[in-house]
Amino acid sequence: MSTILKLSTKLLKRVVKTPFLCLGILSFVIFGLICNSTPKSPVNEGDFVLAEGSSQHSLFAASVDNLGLESPDLSLVQGNGLIGNSPPLIVSSKTLGSLVGSEAVVGEKRKEISEYVVQPGDTLWSLADQFGVSLDTIRWANDLNKNSVLKVGKKLIIPPVSGVLHLVESGDTLGGVAQTYKGEIEEIIAYSDIEEDGKIFVGDILVIPGGKMPVASQTSYAQVPLADSYLSFPTQGTISQGLHWYNAIDVANKCGTPIYAAAKGTVQKTGYVNVGGNRIRIIHPNGIVTYYGHLSKISVSPGQTVSQGQLIGYMGNTGYTIGATGCHLHFDVLNKGVTNPLLKYPVGTYISWK
Repeated sequence: MSTILKLSTKLLKRVVKTPFLCLGILSFVIFGLICNSTPKSPVNEGDFVLAEGSSQHSLFAASVDNLGLESPDLSLVQGNGLIGNSPPLIVSSKTLGSLVGSEAVVGEKRKEISEYVVQPGDTLWSLADQFGVSLDTIRWANDLNKNSVLKVGKKLIIPPVSGVLHLVESGDTLGGVAQTYKGEIEEIIAYSDIEEDGKIFVGDILVIPGGKMPVASQTSYAQVPLADSYLSFPTQGTISQGLHWYNAIDVANKCGTPIYAAAKGTVQKTGYVNVGGNRIRIIHPNGIVTYYGHLSKISVSPGQTVSQGQLIGYMGNTGYTIGATGCHLHFDVLNKGVTNPLLKYPVGTYISWK
């Protein structure tokens, strides 16, 4: 208090002929008196106080080492001006991170199918709430019912929005799919892995936002095994995960292990997707589509004809790979009712051509 009065007296002697500056000095003195007369509020260790113990109306901040609010320091500028210097504002990195994180997710929407590994305590209801989709959406995508028990470690497919997933079959059109599930073509295109020209292919998995599962479509398909000679092993390694979505078996080995076409066919699609990483899809003469995911390198291109056993890529861990599976091949047979030939081998089995 004495420091402020002495400084004010000194200034008054210098600028007594300048009434406006005197008025400014008087204002700062009064402000200082008000700040120092504010009662101190208790503060917890590690907190920072903003205005009257943590309200949001003060212009100054002080650390907990000084529980009272600090008045500004007054300084002369060129001998005839006066400014107030406030203490530096201290920002908690924890609070800053929380604010940035909250703002970063505002307005963001998933537009791709996600893969989720069931954790202890998970239920269909809790997962529906967590991902912001309906309970039926998760049930339909994973062939579950309301009484299904989720096993810890099981992989689930989570659509990006409430609705239905559809596996494209021969003869399907976008308009027909939209009509079947009561969806909109524009929304299906926006949320599905569809080419820019809007074409769909056998084996495509479409997302129908807001779609409803027709009663007739809920009937189970009989699993038809393929002849042992039709699809050969696409690689060699250990079966690291049994049947999971859509109709896949994982085979683990070292990254860089060669991947071969399981049968003669035409390369339908290649490229990177978030969950599957680098992937190849091949359509075969009998209409079956095989899928090879998580590759480190792709050695073929769309439209190319391949023979059974032809090198098409190399094993990797691109996309979404977790846990013990690590570097592996996600081998899928994208056809309703057709059994993946690797299903007959238990987890832990080593498969090889020898």
